[in-house]
Amino acid sequence: MNQPHSDVVLDRLMSLHPKIIDLTLDRMTRLLATLDHPERALPPIIHLAGTNGKGSTQAMIRAGLEAAGKSVHAYTSPHLARFHERIRVAGELISEPDLAAILAECESANGGSAITYFEITTCAALLAFSRQAADFTLLEVGLGGRLDATNVTQDPALTVITQISYDHPQYLGETLPEIAFEKAGILKRGVPSVVARQPDEVLDVIEARARKIGAPLLVYGQHWHVSEEHGRMVFQDETGLLDLPLPNLIGAHQVMNAGAAIASLRHFGLEAAEIEAAVTQAEWPARMQHLRRGPLVTSAPEAEIWLDGGHNAAAGAALAEAIGRLGARPLQIICGMLNTKDIDGYLRPLVGLAEQFYGVTILDEAATLPGHETVAAAKKAGFSAVEAADVPSAVRLIAQQNPQARILICGSLYLAGRVLRDNS
Repeated sequence: MNQPHSDVVLDRLMSLHPKIIDLTLDRMTRLLATLDHPERALPPIIHLAGTNGKGSTQAMIRAGLEAAGKSVHAYTSPHLARFHERIRVAGELISEPDLAAILAECESANGGSAITYFEITTCAALLAFSRQAADFTLLEVGLGGRLDATNVTQDPALTVITQISYDHPQYLGETLPEIAFEKAGILKRGVPSVVARQPDEVLDVIEARARKIGAPLLVYGQHWHVSEEHGRMVFQDETGLLDLPLPNLIGAHQVMNAGAAIASLRHFGLEAAEIEAAVTQAEWPARMQHLRRGPLVTSAPEAEIWLDGGHNAAAGAALAEAIGRLGARPLQIICGMLNTKDIDGYLRPLVGLAEQFYGVTILDEAATLPGHETVAAAKKAGFSAVEAADVPSAVRLIAQQNPQARILICGSLYLAGRVLRDNS
């Protein structure tokens, strides 16, 4: 079967720069000028940065705005099954004809100059958004913040900084304050910023940057509070108290993400019913996603299969807490990771939760950690671990040995994307 035209263009765009990641805004500035500055013609922007929780927080903000009758553009990365997931125009995933056309236009305007894949596809998203009316634009940072390709707008309506932890040290720095400095680069003079719970050393950096440029902050623990009480979520700020259901996205970390989303929505004056919709109607694939249909489920009909794409130490801790909410059932873990990630830090919180661990290689992913190395790391951490050829093989083996097992497939968004594509 022939590739869709957008995939052909995307394949060509991969060759325009020898590095996948090269943090600078120079190439973005050049191409956006050639395209007549679409970034200056966007509906009010909510710009989100952070290490964990950006996507979930964005999904909740979008759900709340849409419940209020607002039309919303949304940009996120990476995609899981199809590139189109990255660009949502006025509430709908970008169509194949529109994506192919906008990518070709950006490719032509770029004229073969060096530019990274993320940069030119971000330009495509901004161009698509500039041509369709909407009430809001949600932009999720790809990496860092200060030099991220999304950080080309000077007048967002709001910025949001979710939890910051260790990730991508080769690009963002070896220490939390260094990483926080990069994330705080999305702050803008006079633009309010919602800040989720942070380690003290991270908050110190964010507050220092905000003071320097004159950005008002709405900080967890100072200006708003959120907590889980008796199976409900309680949010409070200077406007008052909200007693809400727990987020439909599972885990204590999602309560904090919901808090940041609610603080953002309150800033725009949304009502209680719309805010409740934000936490109960948001959907975000591969964040403790319960798989209920597809070939994997068919191959293990009595099992309970969960999919999560978290991939750093903080994500491992959040995943362990979320698993603990599901009740007693024997857990089996199937894990594949990239060789750029801290596998020891990721696995440490999960030790003791699983009866058996299966390490897999992420198929067709150049940066995958080989399955046998994942197994070695798991054994070192304290798991009983073996290698499996792939996820379907591991699921079938688990189903044969323990039909009613709880199966957790985890370790990488790239693995999650592969699972979603193959299980569709």
